[in-house]
Amino acid sequence: MIKKDKGAWAWVPILYFTQGLPYVLVVTVSVIMYKKLGVSNEDIGLYTSLLYLPWVLKPFWSPLVDLKSTKRNWFLGMQLLIALALFGVGLSIPTNMFFTTTLACFWMAAFASATNDIASDGYYMLGLTEKKQSFFVGLRSTFYRLAMVTGEGLIVFGAGFLEEKYGDSAKAWSITMTATAVLMLALTVANFFASPKYESATEEHLEKPEGFLEIFKSFFKKPQIGIALAFILTYRLGESQLVKMSSPFLLDTVEKGGLGFTTKELGIVLGTIGVVALTVGGILGGILISKDGLKKWMLPMVLSLNVPNFFYAILAVTKTTNIVAVSATIVLEKFGYGFGFAAFLMYLIYIASGKSKTSHYAIATGFMALGMMLPGMISGFMQSWLGYGGFFIWVVIAALPSLFLLKYLKYPADFGKKDALEHE
Repeated sequence: MIKKDKGAWAWVPILYFTQGLPYVLVVTVSVIMYKKLGVSNEDIGLYTSLLYLPWVLKPFWSPLVDLKSTKRNWFLGMQLLIALALFGVGLSIPTNMFFTTTLACFWMAAFASATNDIASDGYYMLGLTEKKQSFFVGLRSTFYRLAMVTGEGLIVFGAGFLEEKYGDSAKAWSITMTATAVLMLALTVANFFASPKYESATEEHLEKPEGFLEIFKSFFKKPQIGIALAFILTYRLGESQLVKMSSPFLLDTVEKGGLGFTTKELGIVLGTIGVVALTVGGILGGILISKDGLKKWMLPMVLSLNVPNFFYAILAVTKTTNIVAVSATIVLEKFGYGFGFAAFLMYLIYIASGKSKTSHYAIATGFMALGMMLPGMISGFMQSWLGYGGFFIWVVIAALPSLFLLKYLKYPADFGKKDALEHE
């Protein structure tokens, strides 16, 4: 058995960059790619939202990752599968059935990515002492964000550059996704050499499957679980729809109600200042909750998640294409999302607290993913029906259910406060 914490400075950054990259490709970059390949907003909203399903269902197969083989074998296998799936996307784009075949490949990548998340997080907890887990949490978050910059920024910018070079979106995205598959394969090889073998294939680390069923039942016996689940499902009701239609809105021509951005411009804005604003918002949110507790910041953070969406409505109604105004709107929305999401994650931790908190947290995040998937599925149809102006007004209105449920939530006022955690 290898000593814990060995080589962590090498494997933590690579592992969490590799965790973040496929997620951003499946959830965000696929939307931009399909828009540039001429897929309708209705189909983009419906089918790319369904790609969230593996993250919704992953609590059901998470015990398998604990009971069969090792975490290291699991994440290496899943990363290789993701690379193969991305190769499939790249090779399928020039074909007549590109939409069906690329979706099938993205489905494979999504399933593998969700499983990779389970194995990577399990390996992180297994391979590091509790002290080092806390020490490296900032580093793992940083490299996860760098993966987002790479996906939303560099990869999208590269696709835009190739679009301009060849004048052919299909060729440009085929080359881009094939190159991304090579990158994913290189990261898999890097993880193979960087990650020590902390466990043996014969060890069992968690409950048996039948025990998991009892754990699953106990989650739904928690106090106020109905109100809690309603809040989890509606917390991002507006944002989950906006995130699917914001890129099509920015890329669509002015005649279609969009702002006429190029792919390169979108890559620059989303992948640089957008990700920076998201990161700053998340860090600030975490600091304030740690200082004052969740109760004080819950309402401001719910508002911060939703109020910036109003500025998208202004852009759509006024058809403003000024780069400063558009960039400011994206920065506000990304910062508000990062800031508001801090409260959401802390509430999920509260819901999962107690016995079996690891499994309960996995179940809670499954409902979180469901709250992203279902509204996202109807986003394209809502946009087509209402137009971009009406759609973004609807997104603003969609914040009301979570605001209404706030007054019914019960949790300790100082939950998340550093002093309170130290005395638990």
